[in-house]
Amino acid sequence: MRVLVTGWPSFLRGEATAGDVLSMRRVADALDGAGIDVDTVWSPVLRPEALHLDDAEPQRYTHLVFACGPVHGEQVEWLHRRYSGCRRIAVGVSVIDPRSPAAAGFHRILARDGLDGVQPDLAYAAHIDTVPVVGIMLAPGQYEYGGRRRHEQVHKTLLNWVAGLDCARVHLDTRLDGADWRHCATPDQFLSLVARMDVVVTTRMHGLVLALRSGVPAVAVDPVAGGGKVTAQGHALGWPAVIGAEELDTDTLDRWWRWCLSAGGGERVRTPPGCRGTLITELVDEVLR
Repeated sequence: MRVLVTGWPSFLRGEATAGDVLSMRRVADALDGAGIDVDTVWSPVLRPEALHLDDAEPQRYTHLVFACGPVHGEQVEWLHRRYSGCRRIAVGVSVIDPRSPAAAGFHRILARDGLDGVQPDLAYAAHIDTVPVVGIMLAPGQYEYGGRRRHEQVHKTLLNWVAGLDCARVHLDTRLDGADWRHCATPDQFLSLVARMDVVVTTRMHGLVLALRSGVPAVAVDPVAGGGKVTAQGHALGWPAVIGAEELDTDTLDRWWRWCLSAGGGERVRTPPGCRGTLITELVDEVLR
């Protein structure tokens, strides 16, 4: 007995959602836990290194399980034709029309909705591994720096590196806009969002300042050759995880990433040095002069 677990994330032209993938994981874990040999098949777009439908020869399997999503359409019908010699079971699916070829092609449907009653979705009980939540704040053009600008090169290196991390990435924009739900309307809203990050990765000066103000470690990269305001604020706030544009490489990023997630990084951001001099004191003295 050998089972092939499939779903919409298995198709080249399918769609992979977090719920679909978790449902397929739940099915594979349950079958494996029952001592059943199981393979899970993925789209080559989603996971190029994994088992794909073209490589999953039908004669190798006794059963095909289709997990999650609606059972409809030509791609599901194709599964029935390709794996016609397997016992085919759909589980945790929505049934729009039980008489359609896509639905009727299964020997058994264990539906979450659309047949008799409703059942909890499979993703609800799936195993998950918690990963760091990382806020990404990138500087705009900043053309005032002229020939010292290294923004394009820095951002390309930084984003390629971030894409390879096992983390939940959140785009953060310091621009406030009360008319657009995608932006915070007040700085207090923005800082409340930043405070929920585990780490901030930024090329913005205020990305660094507001992360540390919120007690969140930051990997800051200065996109200005020779050092600009990001480097200056790193010195002013006594924060070591600031990388110059000329020093940027993946090894350096990895080192500061590990440090920010370590106890050392967490302790450092919770015990910042006192702010020296303060511009506010000088301002007040100047006004009162």
